[in-house]
Amino acid sequence: MTISSPQQLSDRDLLDATARVAGAERRTTVELLTLLAELDARRLYLGEGCSSLFTYCTQVLRLSEHAAYHRIEAARAARQVPVLLGLVADGALTLTTVALLRPHLTTENHARLLEAARHKTKREVEHQIACLAPQPDAKTLVRKVVEPRLVQAAAIAPAEPAPVVQSSKPAPPVLTALAESRYLIKVTVGAETQRKLRRAQDLLRHRIPNGDPAAVLDLALTLLVDELERAKLAKVKRPHSTKPKSPDSRHVPAAVRREVWARDQGRCGFEGPQGRCRETGHLEFHHVIPFAVGGRTEVANLALRCRAHNGFESEQHLGRWKRA
Repeated sequence: MTISSPQQLSDRDLLDATARVAGAERRTTVELLTLLAELDARRLYLGEGCSSLFTYCTQVLRLSEHAAYHRIEAARAARQVPVLLGLVADGALTLTTVALLRPHLTTENHARLLEAARHKTKREVEHQIACLAPQPDAKTLVRKVVEPRLVQAAAIAPAEPAPVVQSSKPAPPVLTALAESRYLIKVTVGAETQRKLRRAQDLLRHRIPNGDPAAVLDLALTLLVDELERAKLAKVKRPHSTKPKSPDSRHVPAAVRREVWARDQGRCGFEGPQGRCRETGHLEFHHVIPFAVGGRTEVANLALRCRAHNGFESEQHLGRWKRA
């Protein structure tokens, strides 16, 4: 079925059509994996003038390098573990997670590993692999990186002007699981942040004699989280016994914030046909019955919502609006 005018579909039909086409795409991908696996086994790419299956996928099939890599990895894994194809077809595994798991799959463990990876994110599968094959701790390193700037290259010949090239930028942040309870964090910081780290190391020599940045970071984050929870969630060891404010006020009292946060477990409480929202960031206190139409500011009428779902439910009740 070809959909030429999705604008004419109802909301329900649009959702159903999107899910149907996504399922068809997965089934087509599985068919491609099956064909690639057999083509790879016969090495037919050689007769087509390609030195590798990767070259065949990128130059003949016109796949991107990223798409080619993941499909080749999945195709080769499927030759060893055919059950993979069914899991990819029904969406239980993605090509990315299959590529991550492939080096670790054996005849003995594949059933257990694949079951544990069902419907997991890339980060969750990376953690699963780190538990299976722990890596050693990374060496502590703090060093200055080259500032991004224009660098004049050497002249090719005296008569030719030298080309201007851009130096490489600092690497993006990285968070990688090394083992079940150990992670590697790589991040580029500014000079002022580096100065604060050095100052914190000096002030903490009595507690952290070697100035281990990991220990300093852990302590700093512990203090930061405590401060943020006190400010945003009124999470304190000894709550003040103050007179509760009127539920007719929009202000959410500290005691109410604590109770709502604990009840909703610090997670968006919106429930849709596919289950509960998983967002734990950008959370807001949402009036189930909008405050604008008489909803009261009390535990029974408040729930945690991420910013997107808070706005979505407001639109359902009050209609769409534009921020000034």
